[in-house]
Amino acid sequence: MHILIKNKKLSFKHYKVKCAVGKRGIGIKRKEGDKITPKGQFKILNILYRKDRVPKLVSKIKKKPIKKNFGWCDDPKSKSYNKLIKFPFKHSAEKLFRKDNIYDIILVLNFNSKPVNKNKGSAIFIHVAKRNYKNTLGCIAVNKINLIKMIRIIDNSTVVKIS
Repeated sequence: MHILIKNKKLSFKHYKVKCAVGKRGIGIKRKEGDKITPKGQFKILNILYRKDRVPKLVSKIKKKPIKKNFGWCDDPKSKSYNKLIKFPFKHSAEKLFRKDNIYDIILVLNFNSKPVNKNKGSAIFIHVAKRNYKNTLGCIAVNKINLIKMIRIIDNSTVVKIS
């Protein structure tokens, strides 16, 4: 199965839904913080989710509940760059356990993961969109209900194509 992201639309099976992408659009990601959603084909490594907000998440893909001390390292100087970390942490990292709901569900894509190239960009996720589908810092964001529907259908062979 394929998930296709193009022109702020995400398509899978017979669904076509609105999505948000990076503030600077879809293109070639050159560095950390460039606000570009990378073009390419990616696999979904796993799903991180807030068990307190999404108690019965059904998925064929490996999932892991987000704990209060979870973060994602965005510091190219760290050996943990572009990886899940636990706070306290001495380098820069984004908090995953948030007050807002955008990280209630996170599909972690394999962008810049094997090998990890320092400063090429980290944390390309598919996550919950803000109400107004505000641009992201490089991730893809969709409505929470649509994300849950998608997760029920996808599996480990699903390819995410961003063009």
